[in-house]
Amino acid sequence: MAIAPSVYAQQGRVSSLPLPRFVSLKTEPVNMRTGPGVRYPVTWVYQRRNLPVEVTDEFDTWRQVRDPDGVEGWVHQSMLSGQRTGLLTQDSSSLYKGSAPSSAVIAEIGAGVVVVVDRCPKQTELCLVEVDGTKGWLRRGLFWGLYNGEFID
Repeated sequence: MAIAPSVYAQQGRVSSLPLPRFVSLKTEPVNMRTGPGVRYPVTWVYQRRNLPVEVTDEFDTWRQVRDPDGVEGWVHQSMLSGQRTGLLTQDSSSLYKGSAPSSAVIAEIGAGVVVVVDRCPKQTELCLVEVDGTKGWLRRGLFWGLYNGEFID
């Protein structure tokens, strides 16, 4: 997925990490601003730790992010974590005991639930996730926070 660089990117990237990439909110509250700095107005205040966001640009210690609803703005890097999470997008999703869809269902989880993504291996269409202390396998494509064809080991 290609993202058009902003005017800020013309001044050079800060990290060597790929763009775009998924991260999560480290804390709460997190202020989203219209530009990369405290002098820019706050447009949104997130109250949801671990919410996945997509980093689309960088400037100094600021990261331009997009949230699951498509809202874009700037967040200070100290408010972000490299921990991968996902936001469930389906009304009901099965959490499996094993890495195959034929495994026993251990839970049903609904839209809006945030899961911690442990791994998404190439050998299966499922990802190992954790939700409220329970680990299980969830189908790819049922949550926002993972690119098509992306594998996490």
